[in-house]
Amino acid sequence: MARSLGVVVLGSTGSIGVSTLDVLSRHQARYHVVALAAHRNVSMLFEQCRLHRPEFAVLADDDAADELNTRVKQAGLDTEVLSGEVGVRRVATLENADAVMAAIVGAAGLLPALDAVQAGKRVLIANKEPLVMLGGLFVREARRSGATILPIDSEHNAVFQCLPASCGSGIPIADEPGRYGINKVILTASGGPFRDCGIEELEHVTPKQACTHPNWVMGKKISVDSATMMNKGLEIIEATCLFNVSPELVDVVIHPQSIVHSLVEYVDGSVLAQLANPDMRIPIAHALAWPDRMSSGAATLDLSNLGALEFEPPRLDRFPCLRIAREVANIGGTAPSIANAANEVAVEHFLNRKLKFTDIPWLISETLEHVTAVDDCDLQSVLTADEQARMFALDKLRTKSRIRNVGEQRVTVT
Repeated sequence: MARSLGVVVLGSTGSIGVSTLDVLSRHQARYHVVALAAHRNVSMLFEQCRLHRPEFAVLADDDAADELNTRVKQAGLDTEVLSGEVGVRRVATLENADAVMAAIVGAAGLLPALDAVQAGKRVLIANKEPLVMLGGLFVREARRSGATILPIDSEHNAVFQCLPASCGSGIPIADEPGRYGINKVILTASGGPFRDCGIEELEHVTPKQACTHPNWVMGKKISVDSATMMNKGLEIIEATCLFNVSPELVDVVIHPQSIVHSLVEYVDGSVLAQLANPDMRIPIAHALAWPDRMSSGAATLDLSNLGALEFEPPRLDRFPCLRIAREVANIGGTAPSIANAANEVAVEHFLNRKLKFTDIPWLISETLEHVTAVDDCDLQSVLTADEQARMFALDKLRTKSRIRNVGEQRVTVT
């Protein structure tokens, strides 16, 4: 009987982490949880420890980790509690961890994911930042260490599934995409909650509206990114890295039903698509079991009841973040890191009702214009660019008055 494989879940209390644990719970003879890591959700992480009995549990917030440690000891659980970035990075490289789910939102997930790659793990990349900010380094380090990188984003996972088996090394296309006859990678996008809104209506969007996705259940940050389509722009950057294609060979098409998750067009005129219900357990199960298949717990498609599947081009006047991200993909270097950092700052302030929804692309553009991108894309240059972009964006928000909505009251933020 094959040994049970150890899995570390970074970001275990988020939507991807919860879905990962659900999949793992369905295959307990095949996998066991080695470590769980989260930010500060003590109650949820404690329940996960009680159910999955990991060797380690980590909370990035020190005070929250102290509280978790007390609860773990009181419950008599044999789980060691760690804290801070040091703790998160430690569990990403545990010797008995075969696979690492990298699902920590934002730039905070960058270093732990890189550590896991350098340690030669099977790394399931669910957060966009590692490949957006340091894609080239991740690929180089994976080749050096023998790590396997598998995409969890439903779009990139779909592309991976549509590629020839000869591409499948975990870094889907090696050095010569042309030799596989690939003509184009096509990423689908739902269009988010504002696909049909009038542009003038976007001025008054609230955080609650932006976080109400029509098809997917996601965290607040990724929900807002979906509403602005910045997530799709970041996915263009990811795709250029994962599949070794230039930005002009990556298309985006609006597909409101979220059934076709992405497509690959070949030079002979064939287009292969991956279809599934919108359930993140499907790409998670695929990546965990690859190159095999296993059940995910998701409902299968009933093709006879699908109805029409619609496709349309995205409107860049409604989704300027998509245009900005494509420009950033063409610039390369540290430009993606600058855009990503500015977007994180903008989304945080929007969620806190300190920035209008339509000012998110404004802040990203301003930051890109004033923070100089460099071609050198090593770890230090990326971290420097990230810090500079955040400082500029925050300073811009402090010094320039913006209009925001608080309920139905409009106020000026200075």
